[in-house]
Amino acid sequence: MKYKRLRAQKHRQIIRCFCEDITATACTEIVGVNRNTVNSWYNEFRHKILLAAIAETRAEGGEFEVDESYFGARRVRGKRGRGAAGKTPVFGLLKRGGKVVVRIVSDCSRESLMPIIQGLVLEGSTIYSDGWAAYDGLIVNGYDHYRVFHSHNEFARGKRHVNGIENAQTSGLSGALPSAGLRNSTVAHPTDSWYT
Repeated sequence: MKYKRLRAQKHRQIIRCFCEDITATACTEIVGVNRNTVNSWYNEFRHKILLAAIAETRAEGGEFEVDESYFGARRVRGKRGRGAAGKTPVFGLLKRGGKVVVRIVSDCSRESLMPIIQGLVLEGSTIYSDGWAAYDGLIVNGYDHYRVFHSHNEFARGKRHVNGIENAQTSGLSGALPSAGLRNSTVAHPTDSWYT
């Protein structure tokens, strides 16, 4: 970054804090630099990670689980469910026995989700999802598609479940969005590509 004139020792400390998943606020106390400086370094690291991850991203075949989720305040008065204000919509795709991709999306409509699925999953692959209407048409697009209907109190039927991606989203992302200076509108996040 053009305006960074930190001593090498402080630079290494910021990198160490980022790698140990220490928040930007805690990092400022450890290193002894301004919060804005730490935020700009953290965002630079995220951007570099994103670029490297995008370079490695390619479509794969196999069995996948897909699910959408919303992250944000626990409850917003007067608004619930998909229309809740202030929540960040996130789409997740898990390759069974493999990697996960998570993307922050503008909404969870078919128009937003299908291009992501088509860009990451090869035709002929098997996709497991919940009953959300945005997944209608996966069969027409060349995928084997199986659903579980949470609204009917169905969560698993043999190999038909989305427990893997739901677990990945809740355990991996619940703390990732608000930590270390990341805003909901930020798309340069290390979870924006395949990871194990």
